[in-house]
Order: sequence, then structure tokens, then C-alpha cells
Amino acid sequence: MSAATVHEAPKKAVASNAIKFLFGGLSGMGATMVVQPLDLVKTRMQISGAGGGKKEYRNSLHCIQTIMSKEGPLAVYQGIGAALLRQATYTTGRLGMYTYLNDVFREKFQRSPGITDSMAMGTIAGACGAFIGTPAEVALVRMTSDGRLPVAERRNYTNVANALARITREEGLTALWRGSLPTVGRAMVVNMTQLASYSQFKTYFRHGPLQMEEGIKLHFCASMLSGLLTTITSMPLDIAKTRIQNMKMVDGKPEYSGTADVLLRVARQEGVLALWKGFTPYYCRLGPHTVLTFIILEQLNQGYNKYVLGSDKSTGL
Repeated sequence: MSAATVHEAPKKAVASNAIKFLFGGLSGMGATMVVQPLDLVKTRMQISGAGGGKKEYRNSLHCIQTIMSKEGPLAVYQGIGAALLRQATYTTGRLGMYTYLNDVFREKFQRSPGITDSMAMGTIAGACGAFIGTPAEVALVRMTSDGRLPVAERRNYTNVANALARITREEGLTALWRGSLPTVGRAMVVNMTQLASYSQFKTYFRHGPLQMEEGIKLHFCASMLSGLLTTITSMPLDIAKTRIQNMKMVDGKPEYSGTADVLLRVARQEGVLALWKGFTPYYCRLGPHTVLTFIILEQLNQGYNKYVLGSDKSTGL
């Protein structure tokens, strides 16, 4: 028996790729159950005043009050089925892919990813997840905005399956990927900013002046700052995505010709700051969603490593 064989280190057990994707989806779905009302408010405010029309809501609080008084308290959870499906597709894809790429990078280069490395991995993960999740995104936008329309104009989807089936039947299969370009573009920006900044903030808080230990406090601080940066950079593309996915045909032609058309018309008709319309509910939704998603993901990873793999070493983001 050779010396190399005698001293060969046992192969370290690692989570399978399927587990990484599963944990990504579960963490996003858990967070969505908490923040769905804020997502609905954000969507309503982004659609309000479209085309230079009268704004329906003065602010986020007024929007919530209006929805609850006119549509009932449970209306704030309109589209929850589509929201969970979106997380099961989009978040499963993006977080699973990012965790996988992160682990491959660490194994190959034997170091933590730098800012440019994290941004590149986040961009790839976001694009993959967004394309997979676009049909659920279209259904979500339509279901959450339906209640604001006059009764005669409502689509009245009964659930997410009904929405997907009717969109396919009435508008064609490709309509499920309507707005896929701004959706993928937004996801690339969101994930490049969110995932990369989360990793970098986490590294800074652990090894910088604060010397924070691994745990929920560290995950919370890194998540909140990551959510703020992501909100600022991604809101214009999010408004374009929402307007395109909710648009109707006017005289046989689509209301908007593309992302640039939405951005230019919003800036011209509603003002440049309208590109950040709904900033408060967007951040109040994205901030906690980012916090909850990463905390749940980190806890799932740590629990799996400890109780299934028998390792106390964290292999989180």
C-alpha cells in the first residue's frame, strides 16, 4: 500500500445540488408568506397613474386602507398562489444556482469570492431563475392588480392554475413570457446587487471592525443593507416589468413596445421620480424578504450540515 493511499484524507460530505435548489425555494416561499401584502401594495402603486391618469393612492398606507375597505382584509393576499409558484421556480433557480456556483468557486480557487466574482455569479443565477419564473410572475402581477379594475374589465382568475391556463388559451403560450426581457434584466440587476452585496456585507461584518460572529444578527444586518442597495438599483426595471406584464391590447396593438418605451413614457408623463414609485412598499417588502430568505436559507444549510452531514462548519453564502 503506498504512502499516498495511507494518508489520503476522507472525502468531505457535501450537500447535493438538489438540496441546494430545494433550500433556495423553501427559503423564498417562507419569506413570501410574510411579505405578500407589501408586494401587492407595490404592484398597485406602480400601476396607479399609468399613462398620465389620475393617481389612485396618495401613499402606501392609503393604498392598504383602500384595498381593505373596498375588497376586504383578505384581499392583501390576492395572488398568493402565484407568488408561491414564483418563489418555487424563480427563487429555487436563482438561490440554488448561486449556492452551487459559490461552492464550485470556493472548491476550485480555495478562497472566498471577491465582489466581481459574486456579481458575475449573481447575474448568471438571476437570469436563469427569472426565465424559469416569468410565467408565474405574469400571473402574479395580473392577479394582484385585478381588484383595482372596474368590475367589467377584471380578468377574475380563480387561482394561479386558472390564470396560466387562460393566458395560454386566450393569448397564446408566448404570453406567459410577456415582459421576459425586463424581468430577466431586473433579475440580473437584483441578483448582481443583492447576492453579491449580501456576501460582501457579510464578509465585512465578520472580518471588519465589528468582528460579528456567524448568526442571525449578522445575517439580518447584511440582508437589510443588501435590500436597500437592491431597491435603489432595480426599481425602474421593476416598474417596466410590472407595466408590460399588466398591459392590455389597444386597437390590436400592445400598450408598450418594450422596456425603453415604458421608462421613457413614465419619465415624460409622470416625472423621473415616478421610476421609483412605490419605493417604500418595495423596500419594506424587499428588505424583510431579503432578511427572511437569507436567514431561512442559512438556517436550513446549517441544520442540514450539522444534523445530516455531521459537520458544524457553515457553508452558507
